[in-house]
Amino acid sequence: MKVNDLKDKSIADLNGLLLDLRKEQFNLKMQKATGQISKPDRIKLVRRDIARIYTMLGQKEGV
Repeated sequence: MKVNDLKDKSIADLNGLLLDLRKEQFNLKMQKATGQISKPDRIKLVRRDIARIYTMLGQKEGV
């Protein structure tokens, strides 16, 4: 996910996307714990996408 894509989204859209990514992160962690994960590198990408969204939310809200 690119930062430029996130800049165009509203706060509500970012919060919805954040919720989806947090669910995906949880599922990936469960797959890793049970040994069923097929793409372990996806965990790192999802974690970074979550951080990008938090950064954009902070910028948009003026925190």
